[in-house]
Amino acid sequence: MGKNTNIGQFEHLLLTAILALRDDAYGVTIHAKAEELAEPKAISLGAVYVTLDRLEDKGLVSSRLSDPTPERGGRAKRCYTLEALGERALREAAITARRMWESSVEAWGAEWEKRWRRQWGKETA
Repeated sequence: MGKNTNIGQFEHLLLTAILALRDDAYGVTIHAKAEELAEPKAISLGAVYVTLDRLEDKGLVSSRLSDPTPERGGRAKRCYTLEALGERALREAAITARRMWESSVEAWGAEWEKRWRRQWGKETA
């Protein structure tokens, strides 16, 4: 049997950030993208690093050190890549989130969905 691909909401958030950032996924950019996605919630940079370590231990992401750059005082960045298992976990979580959304709309109604979309700037044509 394969590895468990169940992920929590915060792990889902970070995997989504890594997916969106592609080759520019390192701690600071992942933190910034995660905060953008989680707005208006604030996210601790420390929580991002702890979770990235956990995602790497689970085999969902891998990391490598970039070449040192003068802009960073000769320090390297730890860059993260989504692995196949991470892509699978992200896909499964997205499908589950979609089902939950659809169930909420069904329970609360189309008017609730319209109000939500107006409030969050997600109106559709």
